[in-house]
Amino acid sequence: MKPITEYQDYRRYMQDFYEEEKKSSAFTWREFARLSGFVSPTYLKLVCEGKTRLKNDGVERTAQAMRLVDYEVDYFRAMVRYAHAKTDYDRKKAYDEMRCIAEEHKVKVVDGDAFAYFESWKNPVIRELAPVMPGAKPGDIAKLCCQEVTAGEVRESLDFMTKVGLLKKDRNGEYSQTDKALMGNSEIMPVAIRSMHRDMAKFAVDAVDDFAISDRNLQGVTMGVDRETYEQIVHEMEVFRRRIATIANSTKNVDRVYRLNLQLFPLSWPVPEQKNA
Repeated sequence: MKPITEYQDYRRYMQDFYEEEKKSSAFTWREFARLSGFVSPTYLKLVCEGKTRLKNDGVERTAQAMRLVDYEVDYFRAMVRYAHAKTDYDRKKAYDEMRCIAEEHKVKVVDGDAFAYFESWKNPVIRELAPVMPGAKPGDIAKLCCQEVTAGEVRESLDFMTKVGLLKKDRNGEYSQTDKALMGNSEIMPVAIRSMHRDMAKFAVDAVDDFAISDRNLQGVTMGVDRETYEQIVHEMEVFRRRIATIANSTKNVDRVYRLNLQLFPLSWPVPEQKNA
C-alpha cells in the first residue's frame, strides 16, 4: 500500500487500507467499524462509497484503527478537512497543510530495486553514513562500519544508491539523502529483506560481546499468549516502530548508525486443546 502522503482522497486511502488488510486476513467492514468504535457495521463502507462522511470524533478513531501515528494522523485529518471544506479558503488551507506534511516526511517507495537494496545490510548503513561524512572516501566509510566491508563494496553501494535516486551526489562529491525514510512494496518486502534480517539478527547476537552495555540495549520477555494477544502485540510493535522512525528522522546531527530489531517469535509449538473429561 502506498504511503499516506501519496493520497489526497481520504476515502480512497481507507478503501485501500481495507483491501490491503483483506489480502492477509478475514478482515471485514464490520471488523473495520468495530476497531473504529462505530456501532453500524457498514458505516465505513458507506463513507468510502461517498454516501456519508467522517465526523471529527470518527476521524481520530478511524486513524487509530488504521494504525496511523504521528504525522500520518495529521495528514489524515487534513485530508478529511480538504474533502469537506465549505469554502475555497478552507480547502486551500487544508491542501497546503497536506503538501507541507508530505514534503517534510517524504517516503521513497522502492519496487524493482528493493531486492538489490534490502538484500544486504551494507546499503542501509552506508546510506546513513555517507551524508554525515562530507568528502570521505569509500575506504573511510568502510573503516567506520562495525561489520567488515571493503572500500570497493562501499563504492559499489554508493554508485547503486545514486543511480536509483536514494542518494544524491553534488559537484563536490558529497552525498545527501533524497528522502528521509524508505519503505518497499508490501508484496515484495518479505522476500527482499529476508537475507538482511538474517544478517541483522546475527549482528544482534554478536553485539552482546562486541559492545559495552552503555552502547547497546538488549531486552526481552518470555510469555505465554493466545493468537488474539499475539496480534495485539504485533500491532503495538508496528506503532512503536513508526514512532521510533519519526524520532530518528528528527535527528539534527547524526554521529552514529544504529539498528533496532523488533523480534517476536515462537519458542514452542501450539499447545494441544484440552478435551473435556
